[in-house]
Amino acid sequence: MERVRIVAYSSTTPDIRKILTQIYFSISLILSASGFLLRLKRFHKVLIIAMVIVVAAVGWLIWDTLPKGASRGVEVVADGLSVPWALAFAPNGDLYFTERGGRVSVLRGETIQVLAELPVETTAEGGLLGIALSPRFQPEPDIYLYYTYRDSTGLWNRVVKTREGSRNLAPEVIVIDKIPAGSIHDGGRIKFGPDGKLYVTCGEGGVGDRAQDPSSLGGKILRLNGDGSIPADNPLDDSPVWSLGHRNPQGLAWSESGVLYASEHGPSGERGAFAHDEVNLITPGSNYGWPIIAGYSDDVNYLSPLYSTESETWAPSGCTFVTSDRYPGWKGGLLVACLRGKGVRLIKLNTAGDQVESVATILTNYGRVREVVEGPDGYIYFTTSNRDGRGVPLSDDDKILRIASLDGIG
Repeated sequence: MERVRIVAYSSTTPDIRKILTQIYFSISLILSASGFLLRLKRFHKVLIIAMVIVVAAVGWLIWDTLPKGASRGVEVVADGLSVPWALAFAPNGDLYFTERGGRVSVLRGETIQVLAELPVETTAEGGLLGIALSPRFQPEPDIYLYYTYRDSTGLWNRVVKTREGSRNLAPEVIVIDKIPAGSIHDGGRIKFGPDGKLYVTCGEGGVGDRAQDPSSLGGKILRLNGDGSIPADNPLDDSPVWSLGHRNPQGLAWSESGVLYASEHGPSGERGAFAHDEVNLITPGSNYGWPIIAGYSDDVNYLSPLYSTESETWAPSGCTFVTSDRYPGWKGGLLVACLRGKGVRLIKLNTAGDQVESVATILTNYGRVREVVEGPDGYIYFTTSNRDGRGVPLSDDDKILRIASLDGIG
């Protein structure tokens, strides 16, 4: 815990008093220089040059005070973290979160309590990933976790259920096990839907054919009851599979009308293809085509994405719909955290929710963004992922941040 620092919603805006002090002394310097040079009339040109230099110095001083890579409307909730992967809010506002190395923590007010350090298997993309809280968290405070582990048969992912004890987490109960894992493409997002069911995104672990194999959990989105049993209305008999043909889905979000959307990483060289990241509208039993198709396709056997980035790479991760009135113009939009895309995309849909009307790029100054959620207070929270081995971390990375206002946000 020595690297964790609670910032308690500190603003990322500059210290105005410091700026004004710098301006005051800089102007004093200009006036002093001007008075001296004016007495030497032949030095008018020198005066002009000197004033340009001093004005440039004032500009530099002001710029140097501004926080690098920050927007005025964004506040730091906590920093000094190591790859915060997922966030889950309790109804009372307590914020539970995971760090990929195995740490489970909760932020209460201005205090972080570490609940567990799990012995997960950390790979390039595996480790402790998703977290979800029971829909009945107040009477039944169950915490669900998705993590990577290794046994004598190989590398796997599983979902477990536990509870917070007086000092740490209670013993785990396995919800679902033997999800294929790999050093890449581990999926990992878990969320309860508006139907009270647990949804799980599973990557294909770097083996594309798993996505089309009905006997494999790899490359699927799963739907389960909270105890791990299979809902009677799942599309396939006695199967947790809700949809198939996925490469590495990492985001789940439901619109206000209850429609499920998922964000998914496109190819990075398989079959000579790159980019083609996707946002998919998920319907039960549908096949989204990986590894046979990537991006838009006319093949009637597979569903094309609602949106494909085509030649642009986002590496999309967590996503959430904006339901709050706090952000003018954002309500109803889908926010998608982007890793390689370095920022968040705001996707506006049509009324039916089946067509994309616009895509805007926001929050581009924070590096890799892993997770984005809307809190019970109506604010948007997001996490950086600059210490995951693929970013360029600042000394205080990684962070959990909150969008307090749209001031300075494009």
